[in-house]
Amino acid sequence: MQLSDAGFLKKLRAIAKDSHRVVLTSHAKQRMKQRRINLRQVLECLRKGRIHEPAHLTIQGDWKATLEHQYAGDVVLVAVAIEKQEDGDLAVVVTVMD
Repeated sequence: MQLSDAGFLKKLRAIAKDSHRVVLTSHAKQRMKQRRINLRQVLECLRKGRIHEPAHLTIQGDWKATLEHQYAGDVVLVAVAIEKQEDGDLAVVVTVMD
């Protein structure tokens, strides 16, 4: 199934409404600490950000994109993949940039 940027955003925002469905990789946690970016900034980016790098299919079969959002004066970029699970999709935060 092909997913447009708009389709990716719609799906991601539905997932990100429930913060329990957002998973941070250890790499993302490391980068957040390094760059002084908090979870609220990441969640806001997932819920309100715009596409920075277009949605594409990874070799694992997940859809991935990078979103950009300005929050409290800081521009935050979040690389996120939508991972299919039997009990519902997850938003996996791969890395965080500023």
